[in-house]
Amino acid sequence: MSYKITKWMILIVPTLVVGIWEYVRHQFLMPYLSMELGNILTPFILFGVCVPLLHRWFSYLEQMQEELQRERALKARLEQREQLARELHDGIAQSLFLLSVKVDRAERQQAEAGQAYDWHELRKTIHEVNRYVREAISDLRVPPDSRLSESGTADFPGLIRQMAEERQLGLSMDWRLNEKDWSPRTRMELLACIREAIVNAGKHGGVQEVCVTGTGDARRFRVSVMDEGTGFQADKPQAKGRYGLQIIRERAEAMGWTLQVTSRPGKTTVEIAGGDGLDEGTRTGRR
Repeated sequence: MSYKITKWMILIVPTLVVGIWEYVRHQFLMPYLSMELGNILTPFILFGVCVPLLHRWFSYLEQMQEELQRERALKARLEQREQLARELHDGIAQSLFLLSVKVDRAERQQAEAGQAYDWHELRKTIHEVNRYVREAISDLRVPPDSRLSESGTADFPGLIRQMAEERQLGLSMDWRLNEKDWSPRTRMELLACIREAIVNAGKHGGVQEVCVTGTGDARRFRVSVMDEGTGFQADKPQAKGRYGLQIIRERAEAMGWTLQVTSRPGKTTVEIAGGDGLDEGTRTGRR
């Protein structure tokens, strides 16, 4: 039932109840029911019939209003992320590109002057910083509302394939989840975690392919991203620089999900288990 139909039902049903009661009373009950008693019974009948229906419809309207407020807040956050991404692109990313051009020019000028200087490390550092900035821009822009379908659901398999293609990684996928009933925040956060796991595999694992699986139902899910890369040990110093895993862990904790990371040489698995408990009332109201 749509929002507009619900409002009309709230207005029309009490009127219909009174009209039907008065018609029945005058046409069929007048020999058995006095006018005074009929007038006394009218408000009780109206109350008994309308209150359960109105209570349900008002609850439905409240749920729809709450969902609308959540979606507006989510849209505002996504717009802020998009604005920050534009500022990074227009500021830091372009400045790094200009710096790279100047380094190339300085190297040519030194070569023409017969002076020797190894610019390799400086150029490598600039390219590395530039790559991190562009990845940050990409992370901020995913997943915007434009990547959700018109029905409000995300094509998860399609988006996951696009994530792998952006990293130039092969992909094997076994996706058995139906995410159409999930809340917008659940879809956004889970997609962000999957993307971060794929980016992390390509950046640190030295892999050519990742495997993504998703199992469960509308309320509970289990998603894993597996690669056959170099692996790592969490207690090693170099593992502390894996900010991608920390980002995934923070997102999972904020949503009440569990994160399990297992790694050894030749296989790393990032597994997220949880559910969509944000919009249970809204989902019930839609049925």
